[in-house]
Amino acid sequence: MSSEANHVLEFPGGYTRSVGPVIGRFLTELRDGRLVGVRTANGRVLVPPTEYDPDDGEAVTGEFVEVGPAGTVKSWSWVPRPRATHPLDRPFAWALIQPDGADTALLHALDVGVFEEGADPPRFLKTGMRVRPRWRGERTGAIGDIECFRPEVTMINAPTRLEYRLRAGRALDRFLEGIAEGRLLGHRCPVCGQVIVPMKGMCPRDGVPTTEEVEVADTGTVTTFAVNNLPDPRAPEVPFVSAYILLDGADLTMLALVAGIPADQVRIGMRVKAVWRPREEWDKTMANIRWFEPLDEPDVPFERIKDYV
Repeated sequence: MSSEANHVLEFPGGYTRSVGPVIGRFLTELRDGRLVGVRTANGRVLVPPTEYDPDDGEAVTGEFVEVGPAGTVKSWSWVPRPRATHPLDRPFAWALIQPDGADTALLHALDVGVFEEGADPPRFLKTGMRVRPRWRGERTGAIGDIECFRPEVTMINAPTRLEYRLRAGRALDRFLEGIAEGRLLGHRCPVCGQVIVPMKGMCPRDGVPTTEEVEVADTGTVTTFAVNNLPDPRAPEVPFVSAYILLDGADLTMLALVAGIPADQVRIGMRVKAVWRPREEWDKTMANIRWFEPLDEPDVPFERIKDYV
């Protein structure tokens, strides 16, 4: 039976070494809250600096270049369960980060704000991400003077609300009257003959007044669409699809939600039908139509709708 014993390798008081003029300059600048690299004979800037060019072994020039502090993530590895000796006590990534102005990358911790142990890496964590260092308040001249790197702020979410009253003109008011009756009304242009839904009181192509009413179907064809990943109170779930729909009998597309199908299965040419709210909830508003859902019909060939895409 084999036996086991614990062994410890330790330098009492720590392992002390001289760092030399190149690494010493790098560490001194860290203590003062700056990142520097050293230039090689062929013009490359090494960060962290070394005394010799790793490509050809030649001594570096001794010319120091301030870089960063922002940089770009070149690669990363996720740590879902940090150990006691790790720099952060929550999930993080080890990342190779190339500071702006440098030709090489340094390894450091990247904090992306995930606090649940064992969590998967967030979707926004990607190679090419822009990051900046978070410096410690008290610095001693060591790589740990940078506590970690954090992503640059690229998006904000500001509460926004605008209230206003809209007085409908005759055309829009008539269109909403139709919606309140469960009907979709348009105007036919007396010049080009196209049916405009929703009715506007004039033809956008010819600029002439329109008065002839035409009722169109609540079925149509998706001509183009967008997948949305931000929540919307009108949508059933996220991601959801907003699409331009060419109603049967109309000659202009109408913007509406598409549901009842996974977002990644919506396609150009798909046939859809309006899903109306219960009759007792109807009012003079487009909210009477919740969204459009797929019909069990063949897709419309692209050639027939290409002018509406």
